[in-house]
Amino acid sequence: MCVLSGAKMQEGDQDPFNLGELPDDISEYFNEDYLGKFVDPDVLFGDPWLSCMEEVSTSTCSALPTATELPSLDSHQQGQEDKTTTRNKRKRSRAPRSQRCTDENTPTRPKRRRAAARPKTKEAQPEPVTQGADAVTEQSSAEEEAAALPSTPPRILHLHPSSFQFITIPDMQTLRLSPPVIRLPLPNTPTTPTYIFVPASSPPFKPQVAPLSPTNGAVAPVQMSSSPPGSLSDTASKAMSPTCSSPLSPSSEMSTCKESPLPQSPTVVDMTQVVKEYIQEAKAHMSQSCQDMESGLSLTSHYVDVHVSQREIRSGKNTNKALDKELIIMGDTDRQKSLLERNQIFGGSNGIKPKHYLLLLGNAGMGKTTLIRKLCLDWSRDCIPQFDFVFLLDGKALSLAEPNYSLQTLLLNLSSLAPSCIDPEAVYAQILAAPKRVLVIFDGFGELRDYEILLQPQEKDLITSLQKYSKAQNYTVRQLYSAVLQRLLLPGCTLLLSTRPRGTASQLLRRTDSLLEVCGFTPTDVETYLSQYFADPDLRASALDCLKNCSYLHLLCWNPGLCRLVCLVLEQCKSLEALPRTLTGLCHQVLRLKIEKDRKNTQSQAETQSEISVQPEEETQTQTSSRSQVKGRRKNTRTRCQRARRSRKQDREEDDGDEEGVYSTQEREILSQLGSLAWDGVKTNSSMLPTGRTISAKVKAFGHRTGLFFSYHQRSKQVALSCGREGGGSEEMEMRENGETRGNTENNDAQILLWANPFLQSYLAGVHLSLSRTVSDRAFLPTLPFQSGQKGRRRPQREELDLTQRFAVGLLYHDRTELQRLHSYSETVFRDMLAAKQALVTKHLEGLSFGDLSPAQVLEACHYVYEASSTNADGSRDNGSESLVAHLAANLPEVLTFHGVPLKPSDVFAVQNVLERGGTEGRRFCLDLEDSGVQISGLRALVGLNNINTYRACIADVISLWEQLEQSGEEELLQGTVSKFKIHPLKATQVCHIEHLAKLVNIHVHKRLSDSSSQSDSILAEGVPAVNELHKLELELGPEKGPLGLPKLWELLPGLHNLQHLDLEKSKIGDKGAEKLADALVSLGSLEILNLSQNCIGDQGVTKLAATLRALPRLHCLSLYSNMISDEGAESLAAVLPHVAALTDLDVKYNKLTDVGAQSLGASLRNCRNMKTLRMWNQCIPYGVFERLQQQDSRILWQ
Repeated sequence: MCVLSGAKMQEGDQDPFNLGELPDDISEYFNEDYLGKFVDPDVLFGDPWLSCMEEVSTSTCSALPTATELPSLDSHQQGQEDKTTTRNKRKRSRAPRSQRCTDENTPTRPKRRRAAARPKTKEAQPEPVTQGADAVTEQSSAEEEAAALPSTPPRILHLHPSSFQFITIPDMQTLRLSPPVIRLPLPNTPTTPTYIFVPASSPPFKPQVAPLSPTNGAVAPVQMSSSPPGSLSDTASKAMSPTCSSPLSPSSEMSTCKESPLPQSPTVVDMTQVVKEYIQEAKAHMSQSCQDMESGLSLTSHYVDVHVSQREIRSGKNTNKALDKELIIMGDTDRQKSLLERNQIFGGSNGIKPKHYLLLLGNAGMGKTTLIRKLCLDWSRDCIPQFDFVFLLDGKALSLAEPNYSLQTLLLNLSSLAPSCIDPEAVYAQILAAPKRVLVIFDGFGELRDYEILLQPQEKDLITSLQKYSKAQNYTVRQLYSAVLQRLLLPGCTLLLSTRPRGTASQLLRRTDSLLEVCGFTPTDVETYLSQYFADPDLRASALDCLKNCSYLHLLCWNPGLCRLVCLVLEQCKSLEALPRTLTGLCHQVLRLKIEKDRKNTQSQAETQSEISVQPEEETQTQTSSRSQVKGRRKNTRTRCQRARRSRKQDREEDDGDEEGVYSTQEREILSQLGSLAWDGVKTNSSMLPTGRTISAKVKAFGHRTGLFFSYHQRSKQVALSCGREGGGSEEMEMRENGETRGNTENNDAQILLWANPFLQSYLAGVHLSLSRTVSDRAFLPTLPFQSGQKGRRRPQREELDLTQRFAVGLLYHDRTELQRLHSYSETVFRDMLAAKQALVTKHLEGLSFGDLSPAQVLEACHYVYEASSTNADGSRDNGSESLVAHLAANLPEVLTFHGVPLKPSDVFAVQNVLERGGTEGRRFCLDLEDSGVQISGLRALVGLNNINTYRACIADVISLWEQLEQSGEEELLQGTVSKFKIHPLKATQVCHIEHLAKLVNIHVHKRLSDSSSQSDSILAEGVPAVNELHKLELELGPEKGPLGLPKLWELLPGLHNLQHLDLEKSKIGDKGAEKLADALVSLGSLEILNLSQNCIGDQGVTKLAATLRALPRLHCLSLYSNMISDEGAESLAAVLPHVAALTDLDVKYNKLTDVGAQSLGASLRNCRNMKTLRMWNQCIPYGVFERLQQQDSRILWQ
């Protein structure tokens, strides 16, 4: 609804005057003759919003055109001059109480006294109206009244058709503007148009003061004074812009309306040329800075477009739980339907509602940062037009604790990828003027806890200061981050937050309107990545062939970060046998390749430096020297060159020996220090190297050369910026991850060292735990997995710690020839240390009761034993690793569930490895893969094993698997997957579960997978066994989503002939749903238990259900607890109860029964010999009546 600026609009039931039927165009009736017939001048001019009293014009009506304001700039200026000449000639008259504005927002008497204390403006003399023939004034009568009462200002009202807009709104009867400006009774029929008078915006004035903030009185920039466009029309939107120069008081502010719905595309606010140039420069700078992915790779040539899926949270759950447990895990089929393109992430197109608080989830290596850089690159290429500004804020900037920053410097100076700004004031003003066209991205936050800390409530004084003095440079980066995340600053901007999905997210979930997750590579994506990585066609074909023959490495490539490591190994691999078979072997080989490459580069640089150092000595001869001296010097030079060559030859021989055996002593010392640093980071869950620990220059240089480290240069002091283009200003220094900065970096930049790859960090931490003598057996034991807390509970672990423990176990059983590269111990010491720690691991894992482990811990155990199964160089396996696999396969529970645990492709491989080993020992298993998100290819690998008795999985994925098997002609495997599939008991917690079940029941009824297929007719001749065996169905969608799944439920219920237990509690069925259910119950002859509690069923619905109960010969339990059944419905039940012979328990507690209904049921109970309990207590039944009924029949119970 369009609203008058400074006023509220609401419905009213009384009107002081009537204008009668109005035509579509009422502007021609806006004259004195027409208004005089209906409008009482006392009522009209008594309204302070249309009068010219000084009180209104100086305080509350500052946001509206006063009676003397004309829609022309000249008249406005003339009016100001007239006011200055007649200041003390009139006194303000006190309006009668009946004619005063009674709105709750009208200033009280003390506020009027404060307003009166301000410099007062005089009333302007009226001027003739010349803008149109319809413009009419009531000037003469007002002047006569002013002459009679000198203390009363003239009652002047200028009504100009050009000053008002006429908005048509249907379906309203009476309209009231409060404070009352014009009240009109509107026609009763909804088809007749309704007219709302909206003052048009006045011509722009030069003297204009920004309005005060309604929160704390802080003056906002002028650009923020324009309201966002409403939802009625452009005309109404224009009418909402302020047209006066007097600011509103924070305490007496006339709120126009609640915030309008966000538009599909934010309106582009006019900006100066300087701001436009800055935006173009920012796009050019971002386009250049976002290109680099890694060394030798760029977004333009090597980026593979990863998919993003829309995630949802379980409804009705406690949001204080861990986010990874609250996220709904979709099946592979549903996940494919929820995928979003990059241009759909922020919504606003194709009917998708715009999103303004987005959370991007993804585990380590999934490519969150790469996707963000791609989004920035898209913005620089005008592919995200809804944003004028994009700012990338890094979590590593939280290390800057000095209170030297403001919101302006945070966005324009500290934001990553931000260029220098020649006029920060103008750019900052534009940002505040149009925050809806600003995108702020938070990246570099390792876990949800970092955001949760920033979202904690701030102190009241700090909030007031931030909102009032956001440009003051006396805040820390943490305070500014917190204010932006809590919408205290830039409340209309769009926020994109990236993090990993582990941890609690109670604060985030209350604010987030879109949960996104980065999906992994598909097999097609892997081939695309390899084709872009390997430029040589022959090398590309060889790499693809090797990868397809190494199943585990191929599955690891689902993670984009691991896919990059696999390509590094494939690039140097000479044969398929040399490829690693475990994640431990992969990281070990990557580290070895990095060290060898660094060694070669170091040798090459040393040779070059040696030749350069010898060259100056050959040129030190002078022309004044004798030939003999020249010859002697040349001889000495040749001698030194020969010595240098011999020294380099010896170094090469030593290096060659190292490549064949172990690393050099210096390299082993560096690796030892790196392992200790990595373990410190894993313990603190941080990728940053500890700042309080001294790191030698050799370690830093080695880490940079090998790519284990990367430096993040963060400005720690403010840089003065010049507003001019030429001279006088210092050049802004940019933050670069490669360490290159412009300007005096020593004084203005703080360097932060970080681990470049989370997998290599965890691997080095595992090396420290397994192969370092500083970690004793006593210290090593607590680092093993599945440790119990103080109360005996298994503590949940972080992703980095899980990886480190996996590497530590894998290294203990890794090829000893390879492990010799990582230590400098003697053979005896190394063998004894390895044996001792292997014994600890074996004793710990064999002492576990796998039946007590959670599904996630059972999965980790499968990974540990697989990492320990690495083959030696001669192809043999360690006896210890063989015993671990055998012990796990022999002690896994028969019903192996991974319910609620996301299964990645590599997880499926590890589980398959253990299940196959169990099959060789005669073990058989029942798999539960529901809510695991397993891919269809992984589902096929697991359920196709010969030692699987039954399995449960997402119904839609199972049907897709059946269809694939039918198309490929694998009839034997199809037969097995159909016969092993089970769905009993089925608990539907999502609407899609009912939809999937309906599809399965349809296959069961028609006895074929699809109308066009006939190959499965013999397999499905008796229907789907899982449907025949479904005996219990629970609908747990809740009252919000329950009605969405009911239509499909009514369709599928007749096909469940063997259903025995139907639970529809809290599904909001209602009377209409009860009628539909009654029609479906006729086909459920085997039904024994029916729970319809808390479903808003009334007398009409229960009457229909009661008539159907006779068709349920096995029904022995019926619950109608907490519905809306009154005495009429009770009588319907009482009439049918004697005919339901099998019914033993009836629950009608907390309905609307009175003593009449209770006595009817009590009388009917006497004829029900098999009835055991009847619960019907509620507060409408008198206590005495219920007690008497209990005395007559003891089967009537309270509870």
